Amino acid sequence: MTETTISPDEAWAAVLRRDRAFDGQFVTGVMSTHIYCRPSCAARHPARTNVRFFANGAEAREAGLRPCKRCLPDDVSRDDAAVKAAIDEIRQAEDVPSLATLALLTGYSPTHFQRVFKRAIGLSPAAYARALREERARDALSAGENVTDAIYEAGYSAPSRFYDATKGKLGMSASDWSNGGMGRVIHWAVVETSLGAMLVAATDKGVCCLSFNEGEEELRARFPKAELVEGGEEFRALFDQVTAAVEQPGTGADIPLDVKGTAFQQRVWQELLKIPAGETRSYGELAVALGKTKASRAVGGANGANNIAVLIPCHRVIAADGTMGGYAYGLKIKAELLKREGGG
Repeated sequence: MTETTISPDEAWAAVLRRDRAFDGQFVTGVMSTHIYCRPSCAARHPARTNVRFFANGAEAREAGLRPCKRCLPDDVSRDDAAVKAAIDEIRQAEDVPSLATLALLTGYSPTHFQRVFKRAIGLSPAAYARALREERARDALSAGENVTDAIYEAGYSAPSRFYDATKGKLGMSASDWSNGGMGRVIHWAVVETSLGAMLVAATDKGVCCLSFNEGEEELRARFPKAELVEGGEEFRALFDQVTAAVEQPGTGADIPLDVKGTAFQQRVWQELLKIPAGETRSYGELAVALGKTKASRAVGGANGANNIAVLIPCHRVIAADGTMGGYAYGLKIKAELLKREGGG
């Protein structure tokens, strides 16, 4: 009998936080009740001394355990296959398939499949299809395709549909996506703070860069096609507001932002903005929140691509084991930001 290769401590931690990212990677055997569950099972947690971890349901059954009737651990593989089949159908279809069509394809009832899909992805099938269409348009624009052609090829019936769908989200306009920001004017300054020298830069739409121990050279590398203007009296109030938010992290939610990234990066950044001050998340937890349970590494990449420190709080992301993990501007600054947010 082979037990799961995930360490017992890691498995138990996943069970305690009911981490869906681990569903299908092991099952939790409760030896006192002879039942095995998914890591994410909503039932009351058993005593650690009564728990044993198995690689899958078959091995748990060999040990004399039976599947939990609440979380149905043996359905994980079937659910995964159903979600994958639906995603393939959505990606290949010219029009968004109806929920009834997807349910029929997977053998589930529409209501049950909606639940299964949303639990796995974090979005309903219709919302996923909309996000996919937006991502296709943004990727095409980032690759330099004609704006109108990219929007139509992504599946929008008109450019206005794309602008309506992306209105109010983090990011530059469609034209900015296609030309790399050429023609934009960025005002910048280096401000002394208690955390060290801080570079802050903004367009007329909002802050586009905030970093530590950097200057014009690094800003030019980030925005090679933009016109850089040092200072600017009209931006003084904004820069003062940013400085205040850095000195007291967790404030400044009303500061306008103007950032550029892929659709996935923007989803990660939006999720970062949802983390309350004083709290942290692991890359795995962010991946689950995004409905991308296997995408911890991609989430880490998007986190590292964030140009706006503090205001988009990538410092609130830590390693799965609770340690600090990395930070582009040094762990000393990250530790101080977290300390301030935690009231330390």
